[in-house]
Amino acid sequence: MFGSFDKTPKELGYRMPGEWEKRRRTFMQWPVRDGKNGGTSIWPNGVDAAKVGYAHVAKTIAEFEELVMIAPAELLNEVKEMCGEKVKVLSLPIDDSWVRDNGPTFLLNDKQEVAGVKWRFNSYGEKYQPHYNDGKVPYHLGIFYDTPIFTSPLSLEGGGIHSDGQGTILTTESAIITQSRNPNFTKEQITTLLKEYLGAEQIIWLKSGLYGDLTDGHVDNTACFVKPGVIMIQACYDKHDPDYEIFQENMKTLKEFKDRSSGMPFEIIEIEKPPIRYYDGQLLTLSYINYLPVTGAVIVPIFGGDAKETDKKALELIQKVYPDRKVVPVDGMPIILGGGCVHCITQQMPYGKSF
Repeated sequence: MFGSFDKTPKELGYRMPGEWEKRRRTFMQWPVRDGKNGGTSIWPNGVDAAKVGYAHVAKTIAEFEELVMIAPAELLNEVKEMCGEKVKVLSLPIDDSWVRDNGPTFLLNDKQEVAGVKWRFNSYGEKYQPHYNDGKVPYHLGIFYDTPIFTSPLSLEGGGIHSDGQGTILTTESAIITQSRNPNFTKEQITTLLKEYLGAEQIIWLKSGLYGDLTDGHVDNTACFVKPGVIMIQACYDKHDPDYEIFQENMKTLKEFKDRSSGMPFEIIEIEKPPIRYYDGQLLTLSYINYLPVTGAVIVPIFGGDAKETDKKALELIQKVYPDRKVVPVDGMPIILGGGCVHCITQQMPYGKSF
């Protein structure tokens, strides 16, 4: 099942579906990286504050679809108490709480069979230790849900790729083409491998993600597909903001590509970024792009305070582009302090048949 396939996912007819397609469930991983036992700490407010934020997101998603929280055995009772009865719990050893990045990237084929890709996870270029258990999560889920798992030689995180479901993948050079992740592959080789493991025909390479992003610029903070032919991008209009030049360059790149199905240029929707914010001297990468479509809803992070006006604009815009879904805001601050937000802490499994 694992890594023993004679053909790639693309050769077997698999593709990475769009996030708006029908879903089976969503996964999360409970915050555990508390800096104890020699590990790297990432939560400036402490892991207990992070758990409150994660529990709120989990309970919100569970109102719309199945939510499975992955947690180590010794914390299962804590998860059940904080997340409530609607949230399901799966016991696995883990190192951190960003299942978008270390979990499997799920695929579908024309028979509606589900498979997954395990990327070579090295915790953002060996930034955080340990990460051994997180790297094994795709295999555990493959066994538990009877789903075949393809093992890719590429080192990347799931937050670094986004799909239109029809053969186009959006990504950033800054978070994949790096010496700390893929020193032995050229851009051309990485492009080919992405196509083979995601069932893609076209890779859109943005130069970089948001300034100061601890992931080196994941695309899920920067731009995403709303549906085939439509891309939303976090816009920066302040020329003194370091994200301004990044935004301008990424817009230029996106305008050079066309939607494969229609042959038309992509419709690009700009969503204004929140004001620059620091916490204890650390720049926070606030992003409305880091939302999550779920069954019948869209879970959107908001940041309050001086972001009150951009919060309001973002919610209105996202409601406009998802007219048939309920837009549900959640407080993104307890999560963003660890370096990510709603999309980063979740991973969706599409609806389909298991083996």
